[in-house]
Amino acid sequence: MSTNPVKFYDSSIQMAHGAGGKASRRLVEGLIAPLFGLAEISGEMSGQAMTLNDAAYLPLGSAGTLAFTTDSFVVKPLRFAGGSIGDLAVNGTINDLAVSGAKPLALVSSFILEAGLSSEVLEIEVRTMAEAAKRAGVRIVGGDTKVVEHGSADGMFITTAGIGLVDTRAHLGAQNVRVGDKVIVSGPLGDHGITVLLARGDVDLETDDLRSDTRPLWHLVNALLTALEGSTEALRWMRDPTRGGAASALNELANDCGLCVALQDEKIPVRESVRGACELLGLDPLTIACEGQFIAIVAPEYAERACEVLGKEAVVMGEITQTPAKTVISKTQYGGTRVIDMLTGDPLPRIC
Repeated sequence: MSTNPVKFYDSSIQMAHGAGGKASRRLVEGLIAPLFGLAEISGEMSGQAMTLNDAAYLPLGSAGTLAFTTDSFVVKPLRFAGGSIGDLAVNGTINDLAVSGAKPLALVSSFILEAGLSSEVLEIEVRTMAEAAKRAGVRIVGGDTKVVEHGSADGMFITTAGIGLVDTRAHLGAQNVRVGDKVIVSGPLGDHGITVLLARGDVDLETDDLRSDTRPLWHLVNALLTALEGSTEALRWMRDPTRGGAASALNELANDCGLCVALQDEKIPVRESVRGACELLGLDPLTIACEGQFIAIVAPEYAERACEVLGKEAVVMGEITQTPAKTVISKTQYGGTRVIDMLTGDPLPRIC
């Protein structure tokens, strides 16, 4: 956690508290984490100051280290181009383990179902989850089901929790990041968030090719670890930019490592359909959620190799600099610089 503790003074919970930006950080770091004693737990396990990562690490001595994570999914609508709430529930939890350097082993799932939900809709999503887990090589081994009154759950909400075994080749953390390291993204940003927005019919914009990027990421992370295993320090840090997008993920990194994340505008990969929707709505693609991409910080001498392994859509979109400290900036091709901040509000609620 930051050396300057976040305080939570909000009198009520608002939609912004679930957006993955500043309000979310206030809620988690200012209220939930202190009451759970997470700083003390993290210190006991690592001997370092706590940072809130995508998974918790549970050392097992000579048996290795487990990664444990959980996530809830309240997306509206339930299905959209390229995916559904069932895909997200499986892939999202698998990916939180993967970017923590852990091979996913098993999931459990809990359903909150609204009375009146079509049994066919439920069966479709359960089948979708089973198929997604099979593709990822992970088993769903248990769970729980609750039913609430009609009008209380928009059909269904799903929570998944997962465990994974931390790969011994993975040595990840903001404390490893150094000046000169490269910022690599595995593919275009913002596809998922804009796809869900369009599925609601909230924006009069036609795109025939835009689909959610939801997919499991362990195979890419494993390939990256394999390609870079000649140096245990080559891969410094990873995160999948879900709620709050790349802006939130990189601001958390900058705050934790005390350095600057300097991006190049022209290097940030964004599809034209996503860029067009963002311009229409006054949004920055860096703040829009992805569900099948990840950001990696890599030692500079390994950046080219990392991009080759991740595929043709992977690019170096920036680097780590000394100043301005604890800040994310993006430099334009005309020499200007803009600060990339975390969102305060929630321009696209209920997208995951």
